[in-house]
Amino acid sequence: MRKPLVAGNWKMNGSRESVSALVDGLKAGLATEDGLAVDVAVFPSAIFVEQVGNVLASTNISWGLQNICTEEEGAYTGETSVAMAKDFACKLVLVGHSERRALYGETDADVVAKVQRAGLAGLIPVLCVGESLEERESGRTMDVVAQQVQAVLKGASPESLAQLVIAYEPVWAIGTGLTATPEQAQEVHAAIRELLAEHDADMAARTRILYGGSVKGANAAEIFAGADVDGGLVGGASLDVQDFLTICGAAG
Repeated sequence: MRKPLVAGNWKMNGSRESVSALVDGLKAGLATEDGLAVDVAVFPSAIFVEQVGNVLASTNISWGLQNICTEEEGAYTGETSVAMAKDFACKLVLVGHSERRALYGETDADVVAKVQRAGLAGLIPVLCVGESLEERESGRTMDVVAQQVQAVLKGASPESLAQLVIAYEPVWAIGTGLTATPEQAQEVHAAIRELLAEHDADMAARTRILYGGSVKGANAAEIFAGADVDGGLVGGASLDVQDFLTICGAAG
């Protein structure tokens, strides 16, 4: 049985003070000696990873990076390597977020290389896939999502895919207040799992598929009720302690 995962993508938000309040609140709200019913992770801006790790090190909450470089080291100004991520005890990395694809021109080939690098280094790659509003309205949702998923399945090694997590994030629902209906989310998640099954039945059974796109405490339970929805990749609501805790509770 797949254990749900709720992950908070903080994007380029935060200050020392606000990050301190956020992680202290999460630590207090999710404190347990018996383990959590769901896996919980946060993706702070890279500059705050050490601060976050210092507070969460004694908890069941994991942390990761929002992006990773495909190179091991060298003259790559502004980049962060997998070795650096591991040096700060990161366990996960976001790969192919729609903002990386749209704003920074990341291609499917770039995404494959990042999944490969992260997975082989022992990090959990969280692969983000999803369609734009124009693509949905033109009936191309499944084609777009299938292309993004299949690029990774065909281009990355089985070893790098061993711990893969997929996050379906309809681009039109990110930060807009719009949200896919539970039926829309389940439909796409089921199609993704079918693609995985065609590639490897065991992989399809174990891979967690998260929903990302204006998830809030008020709609999380309904969205997470889908049989193929294994939690959420949460944006804005992850910056609000109480809302994020409500979402975590809905996933459990």
